[in-house]
Amino acid sequence: MIKSLYIKDFALIDELEVDFEEGLNILTGQTGAGKSIIIGALNMILGERADTEVIRQGADKAISEATIWVGEDETLERLLTENEVEFNEYLILRREIRGTGSRAFMNDTPVNISVLKAAGDLLVDLHGQHDHQLLLKEENHRGVIDGFGEVEPVLEAYQEEHKKMVELQKELSSLKKREHELQEKTELYRFQVQELEEAHLSEIDTEQLESEMNLLDNAEVLDQKAAAISEMGDHDDANIIQLLNFLKLNLEDLARIEPEFENYLNEINAARVSVNEAIAFAERYRNSIEFNPKRLEELRQRQSELNRLQKKYQRDIPELIKYLQEIKHELSIADNFDLEIEKLESRIQDQAEILKKAAIELHGIRTKVGKKLAEAIQQELAKVGIPHSNLDVRVDWMYSNKGWIEVDGQSVECTEYGCDDIRIYISTNKGEEPKPLAKIASGGEISRVMLALKSILAKEQSLPVMIFDEIDTGISGEISEKVGRTMRNLSEHCQIIAITHQPQIASQAHKHYKVAKVEEDDRTVSRIIPLSDEEHIHEIASLMSGAEISDSALTSARELIERNTFQN
Repeated sequence: MIKSLYIKDFALIDELEVDFEEGLNILTGQTGAGKSIIIGALNMILGERADTEVIRQGADKAISEATIWVGEDETLERLLTENEVEFNEYLILRREIRGTGSRAFMNDTPVNISVLKAAGDLLVDLHGQHDHQLLLKEENHRGVIDGFGEVEPVLEAYQEEHKKMVELQKELSSLKKREHELQEKTELYRFQVQELEEAHLSEIDTEQLESEMNLLDNAEVLDQKAAAISEMGDHDDANIIQLLNFLKLNLEDLARIEPEFENYLNEINAARVSVNEAIAFAERYRNSIEFNPKRLEELRQRQSELNRLQKKYQRDIPELIKYLQEIKHELSIADNFDLEIEKLESRIQDQAEILKKAAIELHGIRTKVGKKLAEAIQQELAKVGIPHSNLDVRVDWMYSNKGWIEVDGQSVECTEYGCDDIRIYISTNKGEEPKPLAKIASGGEISRVMLALKSILAKEQSLPVMIFDEIDTGISGEISEKVGRTMRNLSEHCQIIAITHQPQIASQAHKHYKVAKVEEDDRTVSRIIPLSDEEHIHEIASLMSGAEISDSALTSARELIERNTFQN
């Protein structure tokens, strides 16, 4: 339950703190007194969108904080632990709004707004002034049924199979798209494969190719130079060998007399060996030189073709080899697309059977819950002045030409939330056939249907706190009294905080608060005042008769309070 609410610098509220009690807590006050501001502050705590315009003029920030007794709640404890928030039997939710944005805290630990909202959803159901209009939109009817605990695990099982089906359908779509793209490229790929394979790219060594071309291109030069070297040892007059021999003989004579010439003698001996070897190699090399213009032309053409391919494909030789393998692989896939698509379609058929089974189970549990809900709402409506209601929750298959499954020989559409079209039909008068809720129910009737639904869901989902902002729209008199009685009975299962203008509802409060505007220091501020038993009577009388409270109004107020207290 919400133990206390603290609001500071929020719209007309400068600073306010109020303690709530168990049971039915009623807030009353004149229009514009600030009741909806309090609901807005609660909404902000529960993680709803915050507007910087709520910051009170002259203040830096608006603060809204609720202290909630949670006792032992495993789901909430798990949420807090996952977000590194200390868990104990009291949870403090706080929201601060500044001009630059907002911050959220749980037990003084900063958290994301999404975490604050998740905690709020577990603890509080806040019904705003216009929330009952949601029932008029048929797309919201599914959520009503799925709010029951027995539907949730079946829905989750269905969604798991639906997710698998979606992935398979995406895979099939992607495969068919690739097939179409490849069909457009097949001829190009086949030409490229032929062109690149004819180039024998894997057999090419570019360095060896360039080396061979260099030798063939310079064969005449090589022969001339090698001949010149070999001929250096053939001249009779002063060839290089004779000169080296002459130096050798003279250096030997010098070295016998002066040892310092020994080093130069050794170098000349080494030079004689090297020169002889060079001349001998030059003679042998001349015999190996290949004069082959035809081979040279072949290599030049080969090099020209390789350069053309590299320029055309914007790839070097290793990259061309890799690209050839890639397009051959693509062609292989293209040739086997029919087989791949056939395999995938077979898997989809198998998954469709699994999905169908899950969909039928979900359809069945929704139908069962719909019948149970209809009976329960009819019982609750009888308590609030609609004794002859006839409610019908219709759970129908969503037939479609593009469905993934077949039921009774017809194709059925499958969405993330099932294959069912769920609509609530109602008649509020005896003997009338149920019609769509939006067409048959008045504003007051819609409010009572929503209250009946909330009463059932509060017990089903064990919601600890429910907040109603003028759920009594469109009703008055005896009906209001019955609605109040329903709310008071509901408060046995959860704490209720409700705003109302109806004395018949306010009279049934366990604790009554008055919201009022007052002038302080030339500024208007809102105050919330817990009422004593006597003040409670006066406020009920005021709601019944207006500002001028007569003795008869006070008497009527006491009787109304006593009657409702006795009946409850």
